[in-house]
Amino acid sequence: MKRFSVLVVVASLLAGCGSLPASLVANDESRQVTDLIAYALRTSAFNPEDQRRELKDANKTYGADQGDYSRVRLALLLSLPGTSITDEARAASLLDPSAEKANGGESGALRQFGRLLHAQVSGRLRETRKAAQLKEQIEALRAIDRTLNERTQGRPR
Repeated sequence: MKRFSVLVVVASLLAGCGSLPASLVANDESRQVTDLIAYALRTSAFNPEDQRRELKDANKTYGADQGDYSRVRLALLLSLPGTSITDEARAASLLDPSAEKANGGESGALRQFGRLLHAQVSGRLRETRKAAQLKEQIEALRAIDRTLNERTQGRPR
């Protein structure tokens, strides 16, 4: 009986250890997201030369390790608005895999953050395309207006 009790205790301890790494991974990912947000805030305040240096470092890191963390870090840098290193199209393409994995049921904090960032970047890209279309339409209307003005000025009154 004593041996059975020891086995039950050991088995329950081992079962508890099985869930421990999952919670540590969740905490680690939450910390990574917090670190990325702080990193983005710091980097957005850098001068353009330091931002380019950070981008170069992030590209190098991503080249060596194409995991979720380095992918989201690089995309976050590329999506910083108002910086000299902004490239939202590339950021969106980097974040596509994170968004797809998050939609597939894996919902770690880092992938959720990547999905959120992907939604924001994609929204800004859509707005940029829409603004470009509207500018083209305005230019077309101005051309029509000029043509009509030229026709009416050429007619005798």
